[in-house]
Amino acid sequence: MTTSTPVTVGVLSLHNSKETKAICNAIEALGHEPAWLRRENLVIDVTDGDMTLQPDVDVVVNRLLLSKSTEPCEELGLARTLAHLRPTLNGPAATLTAVHKVATAAALVEADVPVPDALMALESERLNAWLTAGDTEAVYKTAIGTNGGGTWKVGPGERVNARVGNRYAFLQSLIEREGERARDLRVYIVGDQIVGSMFRYAPDNDWRTNVALGGDVADASDEVPESALDIARRATDAVGLDYAGVDLVESDDGWLVLEVNPTAGFKGLYEATGRSPAPYIAAHAIESAGGTVDADRVAELATVLDDSVPTCRPSTAPTSAPERETIGYIEEVIVSGTSGSTAALAKSDTGATRTSIDTGLAADIGAGPIKSITKVKSGSQKVSKSRPVIDLVVAVGGSRHTVTASVEDRSHMQYPVLLGRDILQHYRVDVSRRTDADGEDEDNEEEEAGAEE
Repeated sequence: MTTSTPVTVGVLSLHNSKETKAICNAIEALGHEPAWLRRENLVIDVTDGDMTLQPDVDVVVNRLLLSKSTEPCEELGLARTLAHLRPTLNGPAATLTAVHKVATAAALVEADVPVPDALMALESERLNAWLTAGDTEAVYKTAIGTNGGGTWKVGPGERVNARVGNRYAFLQSLIEREGERARDLRVYIVGDQIVGSMFRYAPDNDWRTNVALGGDVADASDEVPESALDIARRATDAVGLDYAGVDLVESDDGWLVLEVNPTAGFKGLYEATGRSPAPYIAAHAIESAGGTVDADRVAELATVLDDSVPTCRPSTAPTSAPERETIGYIEEVIVSGTSGSTAALAKSDTGATRTSIDTGLAADIGAGPIKSITKVKSGSQKVSKSRPVIDLVVAVGGSRHTVTASVEDRSHMQYPVLLGRDILQHYRVDVSRRTDADGEDEDNEEEEAGAEE
């Protein structure tokens, strides 16, 4: 039974993404009440056998970015708690399945949704045997990853490891169509409605199509067959999501599902199609709580991606701002590539834009492939030098970072890894603390000029 009484929709999001802001603004524009559930205002109170939630909401939209979180279990537990109290879109069980690529594949196979061949093994030699037997290039991925991070193209002559840092990894068949530019298809679904679809093309010097990596996008509405859209719908249902960005690739035998993303971004889709999923997600949440919306108003709002700061953003500052973890000037880190992981001493340099790694160490762990070339400028010279850049996984303490690092010959330097601001932005650096108590500073570190060729 529906009602005209305003519904209060809680958007669970501990980050400041454009998508979260757009959903909150769409809820308000549809005549209902948004509540942005954040650290500043979220309270769960258990008193005398009763549990109450503040802010009090009628339904929850789960926007937790578990794949990027350094505390995924804690955040998943938070989502699970709220799901016990209120109806939740993209509930925790479905989200957990979706963020783990192999778990997603298991759900899709069970539902007879086509997927590429893949192998996950907890022992590295099984992975390498599969790679050699295939005698062709494959995709090597961490089971949990985002925005193309933790993804490499590997060949039968290369060796891979069952883990990249602290994450499990697997191999997947590389799907390419001869003579065509690398692309995949993103279909955005809310409920049973297709909001839009776009082709994503790989940028120069890369094979991955992620918009976050600089890939091009194009509206696919007039080209995508209904069979591909049907596969996307079935994939979303199989994983159990209320809304999702489904990534598909076309093989010689038809369309295959690569991933089902519970928190897919809106930027690329809006750029390609002129349609924002935010009002559709807002409407789905409102209707699931018994509220009503005007379908024409939803369609009208979808023509604008309103990611301005919403009025419902909590203004109360936390009683004590969380302090960033402190690391030393010289710190032991774990660097990981396709062939394995190893411990190395790293120097913290807040003057460097980008993290860098020694050529020999990069080769030892199988870091790569080369994504592009960047310019670096020496601190003591005015000339710029060219350096290849690669994806690198660096574990600092209990946190893991996937960054685009430059590769250089650091054999004449004391430390094989230099931590730049891409990692140090998450920490406080104590220059008096160093893992190697007897170490000496090295001269002539090179600083990124920032421009890439």
